[in-house]
Amino acid sequence: MPRVYPWIGGWVGIWLSASASAFSLPDWPPELELDHTLVQTSLLTRHFSPDPEHTNQQNLVSIELHNPDDWLVGAAWFKNSFDQPTWYFYAGREFPLGQLEDAINVRAKLTGGLLRGYKGEYRDKIPFNQYGVAPALLPSIGLQWGPFESDLIVFGTAGMMITAGWRF
Repeated sequence: MPRVYPWIGGWVGIWLSASASAFSLPDWPPELELDHTLVQTSLLTRHFSPDPEHTNQQNLVSIELHNPDDWLVGAAWFKNSFDQPTWYFYAGREFPLGQLEDAINVRAKLTGGLLRGYKGEYRDKIPFNQYGVAPALLPSIGLQWGPFESDLIVFGTAGMMITAGWRF
C-alpha cells in the first residue's frame, strides 16, 4: 500500500476551503426553512500517519437539517481515533460544483462547530481542547444521487472519512 503523507490532508483542506470561499453567499441571515434532512454513517476512515492507538471504526451517526439556500446545521456522534465517544455540533454550507450525469450532483461542503469528547491522556490530540471542547472546521467533497449522498471528509492533517447517507 502506498504511503500517504500527513501534509496532503492539510493541502486538500486548504484547497477545499479556498474553493468554497470563491462562491457567492446568499443574503444573510439564512432562512429558517427546512428543505431536507440528511442522516449519515461512516463507511471508511483512514489516518494519514497511522498509530497503534488509532481506531478506524468510528461508528458515526449524524443528522443534518438543510435549508433551500444550501445552509445546514447538524450533530454527529462517533468514536474518535482513540475509541472515545465524541460529539460534533456544527453549522455550514454546501457549494454546488456541477453534475457528472443528469442525476449525479457534485458538491463541496464546509462545516464548523464544536467538538467534545477528547479526554484524559488524549485531550491534547486536537488543538484548542483545553476545556474539553474544541473548535473544528471540516471540508468535504461529495456526490448526491437522488436521495443517496456520500462525502469524503478531511479532518485536518490527521486523516479522512468516507460517509454515506439518505436524504428525506
